[in-house]
Amino acid sequence: METAHKQDSSGSTEFNRRDFIEFAALGLAATTVAGCANSGSRQATRGASFELKEATVADLTQSMASGERTSRSICEAYLTRIETDDRQGSRLQSMLDLNPDTFDIADQLDAERAAGRLRGSLHGIPVIIKDNIDTADRMTTTAGSLALEGSIASEDSFVVQRLREAGAIVIGKANLSEWANFRSTRSSSGWSGRGGQCNNPYALDRNPCGSSAGTGAAVSANFAVIGVGTETDGSVVCPSATCGLVGIKPTVGLVSRTGIIPISHTQDTAGPMARTVTDAAILLGAMAGLDPRDNATEGARIEPDYTQYLDTGGLRGARIGVARNVMFGRSLDADKIAEEAIDAMRDAGAVIVDPAEIPNTDEYGDSEFEVMLYEFKAGLNAYLSRLTGTVTSLADVIAFNETNSDRSMPYFGQEILLMAEEKGPLTDSAYLDALARNRRYSRAEGIDAVMDQHRLDALVTPTTSPAWTTDLVNGDHYLGGSSSPAAVSGYPNITVPAGFAHGLPVGISVFGRSYSEGTLIRIAYAFEQTTNARTAPGMLPTLRT
Repeated sequence: METAHKQDSSGSTEFNRRDFIEFAALGLAATTVAGCANSGSRQATRGASFELKEATVADLTQSMASGERTSRSICEAYLTRIETDDRQGSRLQSMLDLNPDTFDIADQLDAERAAGRLRGSLHGIPVIIKDNIDTADRMTTTAGSLALEGSIASEDSFVVQRLREAGAIVIGKANLSEWANFRSTRSSSGWSGRGGQCNNPYALDRNPCGSSAGTGAAVSANFAVIGVGTETDGSVVCPSATCGLVGIKPTVGLVSRTGIIPISHTQDTAGPMARTVTDAAILLGAMAGLDPRDNATEGARIEPDYTQYLDTGGLRGARIGVARNVMFGRSLDADKIAEEAIDAMRDAGAVIVDPAEIPNTDEYGDSEFEVMLYEFKAGLNAYLSRLTGTVTSLADVIAFNETNSDRSMPYFGQEILLMAEEKGPLTDSAYLDALARNRRYSRAEGIDAVMDQHRLDALVTPTTSPAWTTDLVNGDHYLGGSSSPAAVSGYPNITVPAGFAHGLPVGISVFGRSYSEGTLIRIAYAFEQTTNARTAPGMLPTLRT
């Protein structure tokens, strides 16, 4: 979930759709860090080899099946790497909490494997999730805010329930842009009061993009094999692109939002973040499911296995439109890499329709923000009202930040929280009119229109620019992204690594109609196998140009 913003010369803030994206002191659980220290040998810090570097779900599953590794030994390796390269060493600052029960869970899963019982596709696999996703364990759920420090959920989110049923081990919760970057018009993506500034693993003075910044940085840095982020507009695909990952923003309703701190119930969704399309597809299958507590999942077209779409020949005959009016023209580096990616798709047999402009992309910038303000207030008040702490409403959060401004707001304020608090109920005509406008122009008169016109399977565009230098004083230097059409419509969007500019990864996005995840995975996988563009990050202190 993510926002970006810009400021005009008069100092007033202008909210523009194209720009609308999105460890207490780090909060690592002391019991977990101590457990890591006693559980295995230290890994050296930056630049050293790591035994599980770039390992996939299949690699780890095979190593456990053969007896070469156990789930416990895999968790030990990842937790030790986190210990040496997150708060210490490279100081990536991507993690907020580590699970103190990791080894007990791993031992149980190892015993089940030995007895011939496998829970599912992720049995014994470590996963990192964003710290706005509830876990009913000894880890907190805070959205990075000091106002919720110490808050522990009474039950797992539906997504975490699904992950545990599939055998995954939630080894930790990742840093994020506080309140999913829906707090200030001058924020620095990846900063939270609890975790400080998360950094980009390719160059530590560069920004990882928000708001699933910690998940993106951690998975890219090989702190776990897979991770879960959340998106309202850009917060899965942007950090995935700037951190060299595959990110899937599913159709809204494919993945339940129950137990996830909300921004917008019409745009919010959790999504997989992984180093390969295969792992992202496996994770999506584990996450997706019908949830009677989330009405958006009613009627969702859920596939039993998204890996069935992993086809190396998936580009042959695919009709792909180039949406030049969405992101092209803002970053020369991103444009160049996108053109090369389009050529690679054409060479692999795709039918390229260029241009295939999405109509009405400038018709819902202001109304998107209006809808978010209304839905954030309603959704957050509902979520907080179920907590037992002293912060039980948006007004309480605002008051906490004012009282603790030296800690909560050292770099930027809470203008967006204040704007949201001023909004009325979801029966207001201003809200209903804005929502209707969003749906009309992003769907039937947007993505659906251009895809009907050209008989397209998908649209392609650069995801965003290479990562900018982090600036806590002035906020994000964000050049824009392509996430809004899919975000506002609630349609799926996948970003895939496409190349590097000056040592920084650049991704391309493929997106399309509602519930077209299978088609998009097929295209993304074939492109990935053709180009193999990802290279592991080096955790450089600064960019070497």
